[in-house]
Amino acid sequence: MARVKRGNVLKNRHRKFLKFAKGFRGSKHTLFIAANQALISSWRNAYRDRRKRKRDFRSLWITRINAACRTHGMSYSRFMNGLQRANINLNRKSLAELAIHDATAFEGLVKTAQAAVK
Repeated sequence: MARVKRGNVLKNRHRKFLKFAKGFRGSKHTLFIAANQALISSWRNAYRDRRKRKRDFRSLWITRINAACRTHGMSYSRFMNGLQRANINLNRKSLAELAIHDATAFEGLVKTAQAAVK
């Protein structure tokens, strides 16, 4: 069987991974094995946190809506129930934006929700 020399193939593969590891600290951007391990963990964290970001933003919006509701004397769960009964279909992101930037409109939504709950 003929001997197979992999010099260029291996070198190119290593160079590609080291290119991905550009900006890493220490030997993680110069040594292939260290860079490969760092890339594996960083890509795993990025994959996980892309999904976690959606959960984090939803909980932030809920916290902001709850804080704005409580200033008007209503809890978050009652507010959302009231909106659902009044057939107001706004997502939590837009409700949180209203709570921060347009307090009068949010106050109108709270009054509508209170009327729908009673």
